[in-house]
Amino acid sequence: MKIFKQQFDVRWSDLDANMHLANASFLNFMSHTRMAYLTQNGFGLKEMAKLHIGPIIFHEHIHYFKEIMPNATVWVTIELKGLSEDGMFFEFVHNIYSKDGTNHCYTELQGAFIDTRTRKLTGLPEDLLSKGFTGITKTDDFKVLTKEDTRKHNRRPENRPDLFQ
Repeated sequence: MKIFKQQFDVRWSDLDANMHLANASFLNFMSHTRMAYLTQNGFGLKEMAKLHIGPIIFHEHIHYFKEIMPNATVWVTIELKGLSEDGMFFEFVHNIYSKDGTNHCYTELQGAFIDTRTRKLTGLPEDLLSKGFTGITKTDDFKVLTKEDTRKHNRRPENRPDLFQ
């Protein structure tokens, strides 16, 4: 199966003060790639809005290897690292490459889908689950996700009302 990839040209507005691709631009390129893949597979914003479903991100772990300079052209890939049986939880891998195959960045991210009316986590209708995820390349370490997998980093909110008194 061919890995889905999306091409981007680095514009001046994508740069930071160090004159290389900004962190926020890496994130935007990856987000755009995810939505481009889903949209091309019949699971775009229009379908999500009609069903009151939206994706949320729990965490992204980004590993930067080599900076990306102005006017470069890069390709962002997407692979599926994990998915729950009902489609509620997902985990994607992105890599960013230049034309010569140099790997500039590797990212793992985990998230879920919510019902945009109730603001609660929700599984996906079977037709969207099959449209959005059956054709995607899976990583060699792909796994069926459970709720416990979303807690593997053991991070919980640390509320600090004392800071604002």
